[in-house]
Order: sequence, then structure tokens, then C-alpha cells
Amino acid sequence: MSRGLRMTRQRRIILSVVETASQHLDAAQILRRARKLDPDLDRVTVYRTLKLLKRHGLVDELDLMHLEGEKHYYERRPPRDHLHMACLRCGKISEFESDLFDRLKGQIERECRFHILVSRVEMGGYCAACRASS
Repeated sequence: MSRGLRMTRQRRIILSVVETASQHLDAAQILRRARKLDPDLDRVTVYRTLKLLKRHGLVDELDLMHLEGEKHYYERRPPRDHLHMACLRCGKISEFESDLFDRLKGQIERECRFHILVSRVEMGGYCAACRASS
């Protein structure tokens, strides 16, 4: 609301689903969870709302290394940017925050005279569990 966005009941439900998820969700998963709170909610509303929330900087859209094809996933935009690490074997997604990443963004802004609004870094590799089992 502080960003001039009218928060309807359906928008609140969708944002709540994204905010309370313990993992990154795609639109179909968001729709299934949101319908438990409002059975009348439809797919078009979910897609429109996600687009709107993204445009207003409330959610981020991720492809997570395209581990599951062309799916897109959503997460609440965090107060601090972070990196996503995707295990190419088991599909586990881990997040990592770094002061070094923050400093790198500052250096880019200064040296390139570029104001960063969004940054996304995704890395693909093998998690500790998958490396240990191979």
C-alpha cells in the first residue's frame, strides 16, 4: 500500500502465499495454495497479480537454472540481495548473502555509473550431499 498499490483480498492472499512459503514456488503452486484460502481465485488473477507485484518490487521472478524446464519461480523480494545456488543433480536450491556481493554491486554502480535496482545471480553445481554420494 505504501507503494500506491491497492491491496485487494486476492492480492493479499497471493502475496501471503509467496511470503510464507518455505521454498520457491511457481505460479501453479501459488494458485493451489491460494485456492485453499479463496476457492474462487483463478489462474489469470494469479498471473496478473504476480506481474503487478513484480513491477512494484514486492516479489522477484527467478528461473533457477531452468532445472525444471522453462518454469519461473517467485519469492518475496528480500531486504538484501542474495545469490541462488542450484544443485544440478538433486535440484536443491540454497541461498547465500555476502558482504562481498554488496561491495561488488557498489563498485559496479560507482565505476559504471549504473544505478542497480535488481540483481540476480544463479549458480549451478553440486551440493555437499550430492558430491559426497558420487
